[in-house]
Amino acid sequence: MSRRLPPGGCWRAGKNGGAPRSVTETAHLELINCASGIASRLLARYTGHVFDLRLSTPRAWLDHVFADFDAFLLDHTLCERKASATGMSLVAKYPDKTLIGDDLIEFAREELEHFHIMYRICRTRGLILPEDEKDLYVNRLRALVNGRHDEELFLDRLLIPGVVEARGCERLMLVSEALEESPLKQTYLEVTRAEARHHALFFRLARRYFDESVVQRRADQLLDAEAEIMASLPLRARVH
Repeated sequence: MSRRLPPGGCWRAGKNGGAPRSVTETAHLELINCASGIASRLLARYTGHVFDLRLSTPRAWLDHVFADFDAFLLDHTLCERKASATGMSLVAKYPDKTLIGDDLIEFAREELEHFHIMYRICRTRGLILPEDEKDLYVNRLRALVNGRHDEELFLDRLLIPGVVEARGCERLMLVSEALEESPLKQTYLEVTRAEARHHALFFRLARRYFDESVVQRRADQLLDAEAEIMASLPLRARVH
């Protein structure tokens, strides 16, 4: 069985934005050395069925990604920074929810490390990060937030990032499988593996404060809505 990074572990980019290395030198290197099919099976161990996406991304999405791969890399880089900010924002919003703080800080650190990895890759390709632009997918998900009661708002603020991470995991896996063997492919395998853990994290955090039946019912509602949102959006060289 492959081992996870212990608490405090994170990814470091290799030279010239190549494959990331673990600070703690754990057995994640097993994934780097695997063929894509084996990597997919390893990822399945982490993904499970916590956030079961209702709608699979069509393979045609990859045509758009590789038709403007630089644009995709820039968007992916910005997504990693935004994910880190989301984790820290939740810590700041809920200082009294002490059962989520440590995990979210570690999540934010790892996502920030992913941002650094992608930033280096963009830099070596001569790409300059653009200004942030609105993410229609994320904004539509956030519009679903139930704010009638504080506890319902808290639950949605945990589950919606989990849904976003699940979609990101699925799409980054498609990219990693489509890339030819290269340091970039290895990087995407590593990042995808982390995303597989991240989306399950938010489900686990929610269960620390809510009954599992409540969490699952709301997750099902959000996932149904997410599928409708995805079906309504055009295919682009973007993560979402």
